Amino acid sequence: MTMPSLINVDLRNDPAAALFRTRQVVLTVRFAKSDGVVQTLEGPVRYQAGDALMTGPKGEHWPIARARFDATYVSTIEGHTAGTDGPFAKRVREVLARRWDAAFQVTIASGQSLSGRPGDWLVQYCPGDQAVVAADVFDVLYEPVLNR
Repeated sequence: MTMPSLINVDLRNDPAAALFRTRQVVLTVRFAKSDGVVQTLEGPVRYQAGDALMTGPKGEHWPIARARFDATYVSTIEGHTAGTDGPFAKRVREVLARRWDAAFQVTIASGQSLSGRPGDWLVQYCPGDQAVVAADVFDVLYEPVLNR
């Protein structure tokens, strides 16, 4: 059996998707000095100088483009200078997510392909902007939106 490959997926149309909210978990961030590739739990992902290199609650790593990082994260230190390494927390926002029971691949906005294992989650921040999140990491970073 081949692994499903998801391209141009939109969880707004998926009855198996549910609404979740980001938790304000403090993460360690450093900013890339040069272009490179980081090995995420879901596969290698390219980044550019200036992008945020995240370290998650389980020690996992992933990059976030600088403009997206600036729009979605806030420093946890008052007076912290933008673009300098330190602790940051994600701004609380709602996302759609779906847990997959089988391994899968998804092509993300950058055109790169990520692989999910059984039990991993596909998170959609907005149409065309998705990420694969390992099951144990998802439970730390997201909570269900109830009574909506």
